[in-house]
Amino acid sequence: MAPHWRGGAQVLAVTLGILQCCGWLSAQTVRTSVGMMGRRPTQWPMSHERVKRGWVWNQFFVVEEYTGTEPLYVGKIHSDSDEGDGSIKYTISGEGAGTVFIIDEVTGDIHATERLDREEKTFYTLRAQARDRQTDAPLEPESEFVIKVQDINDSEPKFLEGPYIGSVAELSPIGTSVMKVMASDADDPNYGSSARIVYSVLEGERFFTVDRQSGLIRTAVADLDRETQDRYELVVKATDMAGQMGGLSGSTTVTIVITDVNDNPPRFPQKMYQFSVSEGAAVGTSIGRVIATDADMGENTDMSYLIKDEEGGELFRVSTDGDTQEAVITIKKPLDFENKRTHNVVVEAVNKHVDPRFVDLGSFRDQTIVRVSVSDVDEPPIFIPPTGTIMEVQEDARLGALVGIVTAKDPDMDNVPIRFSIDRSTDQEQIFNIDPVTGAITLGKILDRETAGWHNITVTTVEADNQSMASQTAVSIRILDVNDNPPELATPYEASICEDAKPGQLIHTISVVDRDEPQSGHRFYFTLAPEASNNRHFTLWDIKDNTAGIRTQRSGFNRREQNVYLLPILLVDSGPPALSSTGTLTIHVCGCDTDGAIQSCNATAYVMSAALSPGALIALLVCILILIVLVLLILTLKRHRKGQCMSEDEEDMRDNVIKYNDEGGGEQDTQAYDMSALRSLYDFPEVKNSDSGPDLRPVPQWIQNRVVGDGGPADFTVFKGYIRKKVEQADVDLSVPPYDSFQTYAFEGSSSPALSLSSIRTLSTTSEQDFSYLSDWGPRFRQLAGYYAPALPEEEGS
Repeated sequence: MAPHWRGGAQVLAVTLGILQCCGWLSAQTVRTSVGMMGRRPTQWPMSHERVKRGWVWNQFFVVEEYTGTEPLYVGKIHSDSDEGDGSIKYTISGEGAGTVFIIDEVTGDIHATERLDREEKTFYTLRAQARDRQTDAPLEPESEFVIKVQDINDSEPKFLEGPYIGSVAELSPIGTSVMKVMASDADDPNYGSSARIVYSVLEGERFFTVDRQSGLIRTAVADLDRETQDRYELVVKATDMAGQMGGLSGSTTVTIVITDVNDNPPRFPQKMYQFSVSEGAAVGTSIGRVIATDADMGENTDMSYLIKDEEGGELFRVSTDGDTQEAVITIKKPLDFENKRTHNVVVEAVNKHVDPRFVDLGSFRDQTIVRVSVSDVDEPPIFIPPTGTIMEVQEDARLGALVGIVTAKDPDMDNVPIRFSIDRSTDQEQIFNIDPVTGAITLGKILDRETAGWHNITVTTVEADNQSMASQTAVSIRILDVNDNPPELATPYEASICEDAKPGQLIHTISVVDRDEPQSGHRFYFTLAPEASNNRHFTLWDIKDNTAGIRTQRSGFNRREQNVYLLPILLVDSGPPALSSTGTLTIHVCGCDTDGAIQSCNATAYVMSAALSPGALIALLVCILILIVLVLLILTLKRHRKGQCMSEDEEDMRDNVIKYNDEGGGEQDTQAYDMSALRSLYDFPEVKNSDSGPDLRPVPQWIQNRVVGDGGPADFTVFKGYIRKKVEQADVDLSVPPYDSFQTYAFEGSSSPALSLSSIRTLSTTSEQDFSYLSDWGPRFRQLAGYYAPALPEEEGS
């Protein structure tokens, strides 16, 4: 198919068709697509020479939203091999072929049969082909072409994220950014002005503005006050076509919330508040609450309260309730109606979070006066001084002597009489008495400082006409010392001297004690007693520090002549008055070695030599300990052997007791045991008495007795007689152990009650055992109790 250009009429027809479709196509804006069927792109000619072409058509454009009644002409395709005789059939395939787009098979004209929307689809890709009408064989390969949908301004701007909510702080300066809004337009932003949007404020333009291009909302005034209006509703409009006439528009609502700043100080609604409280209210009691209001909100309303005046700060305390922001006024110190009846307290409220930007608006604090009226209550008497009293009295004071006076008064206005008493739990010995009217404390017993130097008592005072109004105070009484105890030797001193002691040798140093405690301190004097003034053996040396030394006056003591010397010493204190006593120093004369070490002080008493080595002492102690251990071992072994013997004896005696736990079936039970042996009658040999005690032989062999009558029952009296003899022998013999020695028991006859054959049953009245407790053991022991119970007088007489 050789390419060629048709005449000018054909090219003009195609151009007119495109102009009809687009309405604005010109030679400068029309883009044509020239395809060469059957050639590769590299073989296409690059010059403007006339070449042979297989297909000739343009890139087609179709306007959107066509509203005509006839199909909209899109364009025309044509083949060079078409000679106009109708032998060629044109077909299209691809997107919308046959539905949206149709083609005239003869002329190649393409029409759009439906209304197109560029916002839904911007272009369609199709393929064209020329075929032989007779054979339907393709004359050329398929070639692809595009139909673009041309945009028109048919979509209005939309705020996809609306409605909007923003915020700005109150009192913000003009031009403060609030928020940004944005609208979108579905039209083609690259074609014309259909998608060029500008913004404007329809409502609320007095307070806010919006940037036409960016949509940024800013404040238009500087006096936005949250307390006056806390939110604003704006209507923002977006218009396309750059706001020109005919442009489409959309709007949205913008809510702007005015946030709070701390621009309002706290204010008390009243300049004075009045409260009343009893003077007896405890410390910490709440008097009342006041609150300062703040037009702000949130943390900007947080405030603290304080008391400004000094007097109110001493008696009252104010704190802030974190939940209600109220000032809570409490008592800091006890109140006194008699001292002051009304208190004016200045309370100040201060914002905690002050914004420095608004300090020029004024002081962010406010004050009010809280008037507290104190009401009178009946109070107990108070002591003067209230913290207790210390008194002093000489220990030699006489009975009834005045110790001191306790003072108290009624703090109320009535000043009623009061009465005093001593709490006897603090003065159980009743050493002191108190005058109930004057409060004078006197002595009830003689004092002794050496026994008790202090006495702590409690004095109670009550109102005379109201015993419930009482108070107490502590009274400490100090007993002042008088010199009533003479000095004494600190210990019963004993000294030792060697027989070869030299004159002037210091034997011993003595000291004294005195139970008294003079305020100026002790000073003692030492002299030999008058009876020892002619003593030629020892001298006394007063060291002047309340001690004295004893020295030898001669040499050559002989313990055989005199081994003990008693030296009386006169001890005198400094008074007043000066008291004295005599103490005795015992001096032993002892024998000493060459080094002066004492060996022995008399013929019978010796002092162990210091030369005895520690090893010898340890050996002596070890020997003594070994002896003690041996003695303990011997005693233990003896006790152990004695215990074994006793246990063996007890075991022997107890082994003769046979215990049966089986219960028979009664008198008619003859199957449990073989009773034939017991049904035979036996004789027992006589029991011989001996001086050494009863003959406790084992039970003898059974000897059959005669049968009473023909086939009659056996006579068991022989058993009773034998048992009775054994019991009588056991009663008179105290060496027989009290244990049962019988192992076989007789058969219970059908005509006799169940009798016990225990050897402990006795008929003797000389038995020392008392078996009356068997009656308390119940019915099962009733028969046994009958044998052992003592016989009643009637029974003995019968």
